Amino acid sequence: MNAQLTPALLVLQDGTVFHGTAVGKIGTTTGEICFNTGMTGYQEVFTDPSYFGQILVMTSDHIGNYGVHDEEIESDGIKIAGLVCKKFSHNYSRKNGSDSLDSYFMENGLVGISEIDTRQLVRHLRDTGAKNAIISSDNFDVESLLAQLNSVPSMDGLELASKVSTDAFHTIGDETSPYRVALLDYGNKLNISRCLVERGCYLGIFPWDTTAAEVKAWNPDGLMISNGPGDPASMDYAIAAVKELVDGGMPTFGICLGHQLLSLASGLETYKMHHGHRGLNHPVKNLITGRSEITSQNHGFAVKYNESLSNKVQLTHVNLNDDTVEGIARLDVPAFSVQHHPEASPGPHDSLYLFDQFIELLKKHKK
Repeated sequence: MNAQLTPALLVLQDGTVFHGTAVGKIGTTTGEICFNTGMTGYQEVFTDPSYFGQILVMTSDHIGNYGVHDEEIESDGIKIAGLVCKKFSHNYSRKNGSDSLDSYFMENGLVGISEIDTRQLVRHLRDTGAKNAIISSDNFDVESLLAQLNSVPSMDGLELASKVSTDAFHTIGDETSPYRVALLDYGNKLNISRCLVERGCYLGIFPWDTTAAEVKAWNPDGLMISNGPGDPASMDYAIAAVKELVDGGMPTFGICLGHQLLSLASGLETYKMHHGHRGLNHPVKNLITGRSEITSQNHGFAVKYNESLSNKVQLTHVNLNDDTVEGIARLDVPAFSVQHHPEASPGPHDSLYLFDQFIELLKKHKK
């Protein structure tokens, strides 16, 4: 069946219904619905493991207009659960080495919907908060879809890192590089690995259930805690491993989920946000330098800072839109983390200095 001619429904958990046109595979998909305000880079967003289990609303008017390219991925395939957009381009302008986004969706079995008033939908999500949703192009019975949706678990309390992590330990980079970095893969974006390798790191990529003892046995100079999906508070195994490694003095850098895990391992708490931060345009202030940065973000959970821990954990970055925590540093051990994505590709480069900051920690530790 031609998806361009097939109707589709988007039904939210609160009963709100949107009518549109099918994109990609004909079928039904469920997940927590969220929105991304980025104007470009849809392929990188769709392949970001942090979006696993989520139906994604893209606020940019046209999706698919420049096709897809093998080099513009952040993992081994599409990770979003479904797509919602306003205009979907079945034709694309870039030819060399490209394919259509619709073909890419069909190959990956992704269900989507277009011809949606995304401005109305985003305003609704912004006002009412994150919730589960269902897209269907083969079932048009709203009551039946709502019944199916009621069985979908909430993202609050959901462990998902095990679904997107590497299956087995492997290495990336040159073994003769000056720094050995253990990367805990809870949904790692490829550009995090690239940024580290470019700065002279030889990476050992460890699966989600790796223990601190297994990391230490590889004898790394430092630790990278990756991004990833799900509720960080549900990851007891990761919190325990991170706590042992960090408290032992291993230089550590955490990004997004990695930031949340370092925070939990340091005695802070996390909470589910009303509707999260996702896009390429979020302003953040570095409290150490006083400078502001435009950042790429993708998270539905955040860290709650506790002033009683100020002798141990320093608040380093805040979001200028809502004052949420964007970065911390440990005062007793060489460890820091940020909620945003300094490796963003595509995206702003304002925060790339954080990788250099991590390299300086490794240099100091080795001396």
